[in-house]
Amino acid sequence: MSRAFSDIAFTPTVRAVQTRMGSRAAYARLDRTDDTRDALTPEEAAFIAARDGFYQATVSETGWPYVQFRGGPAGFLKALDAKTIGYADFRGNVQYVSVGNLQGDDRVALILMDYANRRRLKILGRARLVQESEDPALIARLALPNYRARVERAVLITVLAYDWNCPQHITPRFTAEEVEAVLGHPLHSAAAAGTIAQSQREGQAAGGPNTRRPP
Repeated sequence: MSRAFSDIAFTPTVRAVQTRMGSRAAYARLDRTDDTRDALTPEEAAFIAARDGFYQATVSETGWPYVQFRGGPAGFLKALDAKTIGYADFRGNVQYVSVGNLQGDDRVALILMDYANRRRLKILGRARLVQESEDPALIARLALPNYRARVERAVLITVLAYDWNCPQHITPRFTAEEVEAVLGHPLHSAAAAGTIAQSQREGQAAGGPNTRRPP
């Protein structure tokens, strides 16, 4: 963990719990390190560019946290520079909970997952909503021409801290594309073949016409 992340996440109450549970000494060194990690490196930028979704938490005016999954084609979340990430906010269910929360509190927490490789990147930052009328060039930079979704606004996030989590307790999961790369053919064709084979086995078990042997 970095100094910047612990400065934000380790509140006095959190530190008190760490002391009571015996882990405070292990984290005390973070108060003295110069490793702030508040600016993205090429490693983080590459990881961000490979993601096709992330979890974003905002806070409502009543203090309730709200976590939303934001998805799109890989690369829709972009590292614009070492301190800024952004994405095109596609039209969804028009509840606007995250958008409304950000009107009163610009703090966000993001978790980006690579389930296949059991990697997790956490980002803390402050978000700003940008309308197309305010900066059409930014909207064009974040938009994905080949993705059929309406862009309502841009979301820019100033990175304050990030942290790479340990892989413990992350269950490996794989996308269809990752499975197809191993199989060497589209996943739906394998599923169809499996369905046909299963139907044939069920027909034979039921004594259907496919069970007859030629004389």
